[in-house]
Amino acid sequence: MPDIRPFRALRYDPEAVGDPGLVVAPPYDVIGPDLHRVLLDRHPRNSVRLDLPETVSGEDPDERYRRAARTLTAWRSDGTLRKDSRPSVYVYEQVYRVPGTRIERTQRGFFARLRIEPFGPDSSVLPHERTLSGPKEDRYRLLRATGLNTSPVVGLYGDPGGSAAALLASVCSSPPATDLTDDDGVRHRLWAVPDEGQGSAASRLLETASAGPVTIADGHHRYETAVRYRDERRVNSTGETEPAFDFLLMLFLAAEDQLTVLPTHRVVRGLGDEGTAAFVARLPELVTVTPTTTDALEAWFGAAGELRGGEGRFGLVTRDGAWLLEARREAFDAIAGAGGTAVRALDVWMLGAALDTLAGIDAAAVAGGSRISYTKSASEAVALVASGDANADAAFLLEPTPVASILAVARDGDVMPQKSTYFYPKALTGLVLNPHEW
Repeated sequence: MPDIRPFRALRYDPEAVGDPGLVVAPPYDVIGPDLHRVLLDRHPRNSVRLDLPETVSGEDPDERYRRAARTLTAWRSDGTLRKDSRPSVYVYEQVYRVPGTRIERTQRGFFARLRIEPFGPDSSVLPHERTLSGPKEDRYRLLRATGLNTSPVVGLYGDPGGSAAALLASVCSSPPATDLTDDDGVRHRLWAVPDEGQGSAASRLLETASAGPVTIADGHHRYETAVRYRDERRVNSTGETEPAFDFLLMLFLAAEDQLTVLPTHRVVRGLGDEGTAAFVARLPELVTVTPTTTDALEAWFGAAGELRGGEGRFGLVTRDGAWLLEARREAFDAIAGAGGTAVRALDVWMLGAALDTLAGIDAAAVAGGSRISYTKSASEAVALVASGDANADAAFLLEPTPVASILAVARDGDVMPQKSTYFYPKALTGLVLNPHEW
């Protein structure tokens, strides 16, 4: 079973920074260059300076990580960041509108420390996504320099009886320690709940989340980096029985809650007019093809956040037309390939198999990065094809991957194709920081 602990978080002192909305940031992996500059300019103590330190032309590549470490030291010394006096769990509420819809949802979870375990058959921490070496190296260098978890890994735990949900709702009925609204209109509230021993709210939350395996929903690169960092630190360990680097920062969400998973749409490049036409002509080998309009597809898949997903349904737009595609499961069952039943039932797996079988775009071509690009916006995918931008020949619009499918793939020990899930909303960086110390 997973080992989950309270911790003493580093948090911004409101008296030192003023409005907390000025110093928080989205996680590093959703920050593009323009937003990065906005965040750097927003406040001199914005957390992006710790989580995604600025690159300065001509300097040693590792200097940005050393600068983050110096910034952390300075902020702890001058009182910008203060360490809580008591080990706590940190209850977190996000109120948001599902993108592309008028639906409003509330998501509640809590931050705590999770003991790191390598993935494997006997692990109580389960992955569902394949990682890339580049992002892991970046996160490793930052972690090595700072000894700090800046952004949390997100994990799903089981709460079938709803006991944790009731506890979280009770905590959220009291005034929060932090209350802010981000640039996307998401309201974030945070409560520090000290662990007061058996029977306390914090203890019961930890007990519920520790009752079964935790499945990583978001942050696989951060998790694998933490495993590497822990193993390297152990080599030079002084024999401490439970060093803080054995744990990482995680946001725990109940798998039974109504979580929002958005799809990532695909734009296929380099087919050419003849290749695109040949691909479309062969589609009936695997899917039912229904002609439709681009507007209809954008309306349906643009509101993907309210769709259940997992039905084997896709939209396809080329410069010659638009079609709704529905998978013929028996046709895909005949395609050879690795993976168990759960992963082969995924929409993203079937799309990958169709591109390989009908267009020769296999996993190696996808990994190369030149044949497929990705976007969260159905309209943007369609617009890229309409403009012919960078040889964009076909846009595939997807529905979301259901949470139950994610859990099933993880239980089978499989991993999904790249860009299979996008959990929304993201946890903000800067609300709680986890220093590797007790």
